[in-house]
Amino acid sequence: MSSLAALREGYERFDPHAYLQNNYLPPRADFSSEEFVVPWKLRCLAETFASGEIHGRTLIDVGSGPTIYQLLSACDHFEEIVATDYLAVNREELGRWVRGEPSTFDWSPFIRHVCKIEGRGEPWQEKERRLRDRLRRILPIDVHRPDPLGAPLHPPADALLSAFCLEAVSPDRDAFARALAHVGSLLRPGGHALLLGALGESFYLAGAARLPVVPLAEDDVRAALAGVGFALRDFRSYAMPPALRTGVDDVDGVFFAHAQKPLEA
Repeated sequence: MSSLAALREGYERFDPHAYLQNNYLPPRADFSSEEFVVPWKLRCLAETFASGEIHGRTLIDVGSGPTIYQLLSACDHFEEIVATDYLAVNREELGRWVRGEPSTFDWSPFIRHVCKIEGRGEPWQEKERRLRDRLRRILPIDVHRPDPLGAPLHPPADALLSAFCLEAVSPDRDAFARALAHVGSLLRPGGHALLLGALGESFYLAGAARLPVVPLAEDDVRAALAGVGFALRDFRSYAMPPALRTGVDDVDGVFFAHAQKPLEA
């Protein structure tokens, strides 16, 4: 079992470009079929935001990493998106994408696919422009601190999104649950939380870094959400098929959870 200090040390070797290559190019990012994992994740998010229930001034993305795919459906429903990450290399990668620098990862296949499944006939370049315009802050975060941003978010976020973060930076299930409580403090009462994460994963690779993950079962995620008082609205899971088990991790599946923070009494 890894300590928090060992986890932090391991992340100093995190290579965002290797991470993107391992997870966001084919075979995992194959848009020819909804059976592949990346289209499944994008559909979960698109369908949830399509309800129109989740909207407001600010959405905070906890542990964004070097990725923006998780924000593509969200950007239509919020005035501002706040991205966050513990690692400066990931925050720098996001900043380069926002500025449109040519050396950044090509997210256009993801944007095109989201526009297709949302079905509004929107040119993908318009969605790309909108996300760049609304992704206004990229902040450092430490989910293991009671104030993850170092100070409260004012006003609190209307919605919170986190993809493949909390289980990947927690040494055990108790730390995962505490981290969820910490980031939940950034959300206003009645606000919505959307989580994507790994099931049954113990490690993943990102260049020279071999990073431990706390292996979660579906019941662990449900229990952690209940433990912080969030009402579960939707829960979905995806079993990783053999063709997508490429050796860059040992993940068994992926979960998607939509939960809601209670209103204050």
